Amino acid sequence: MSPEAEDDVVEEGEVVEPIGHVRIVYLGPVAPHWEVQSDYGPDDVIEQFRERVLARLVLLPPHDPQFRRNSDRVVRDAEREHLALEWVLDYDEGVPQP
Repeated sequence: MSPEAEDDVVEEGEVVEPIGHVRIVYLGPVAPHWEVQSDYGPDDVIEQFRERVLARLVLLPPHDPQFRRNSDRVVRDAEREHLALEWVLDYDEGVPQP
């Protein structure tokens, strides 16, 4: 193993500093349900991640059984890309509460 390659090896459980931040926001019951926002990070990495997220979630509201499986995949994808991930699922329909 070359010295350069040793720098790329990450021990399991080791915390890696995120290279970017992504927020996935639930927009409501009418498609498109999701928006992917970013505060910082490389534009190309964020845009590729956004495309994968929207492909997985495009027609899935949070109450859909498939959402859990796909959201787990999104989380693993963010971990692989070293992105800090935030979910905003608290959609307020603007209906006054009694």
